[in-house]
Amino acid sequence: MFTGLVKELGKVLNITRSGDIHKLSIEAKAVSRDAKAGDSIAINGVCLTVTGKKGDTLSFDAMEETLRRTALGSLKAGALVNLEGALKAGDPVGGHFVLGHVDCVGKITDVKKSAQNVMIEVAMPEKFAGLIVEKGSIALDGISLTIGEVAPGIFKVYIIPHTMSETTLKDKKVRSDINIEFDILGKYILRQKGLDKKTITEEFLKEQGFV
Repeated sequence: MFTGLVKELGKVLNITRSGDIHKLSIEAKAVSRDAKAGDSIAINGVCLTVTGKKGDTLSFDAMEETLRRTALGSLKAGALVNLEGALKAGDPVGGHFVLGHVDCVGKITDVKKSAQNVMIEVAMPEKFAGLIVEKGSIALDGISLTIGEVAPGIFKVYIIPHTMSETTLKDKKVRSDINIEFDILGKYILRQKGLDKKTITEEFLKEQGFV
């Protein structure tokens, strides 16, 4: 589990492939200090397991399915990525609970800069509309953000200068892909609402394992 507070910008050194496994080597000067093989690290919001460590370089294995269903598939050597180590007992939770399980890939449709902030508009699949709410939490490329506005098929977030400078958001442009993870609390609420609507029949009881 993570909090959506990026600890550092890592640099992709190399990406190789062996069958359905993609091997990523990432320079991570801060996150690597306490990392060891088997630890979970969020890379642009995708939870991957450390498979090796050499100095400041961490190695990860990613399945073909992971790269296909997230924006990690577009990474190339030299790219910067948002990094966050897993939440430990006693750590402050400054963002919100982020699992590192990307729900979908959104597309940036507009970017507007002002003296106070940067507005980023993101288009997403309509089937996820029930999981966003104005002023609710969302993770974009692993960054905990607050949803500013919601409209059919899109939402807007407003980014303060510090967040822009310390994350990969500074490099995002219109048409850029971005990983989206919706708030886990919203998922549970939506799931419960769906269950509450079901009529309790013999078939329903069998589906739930009661019969």
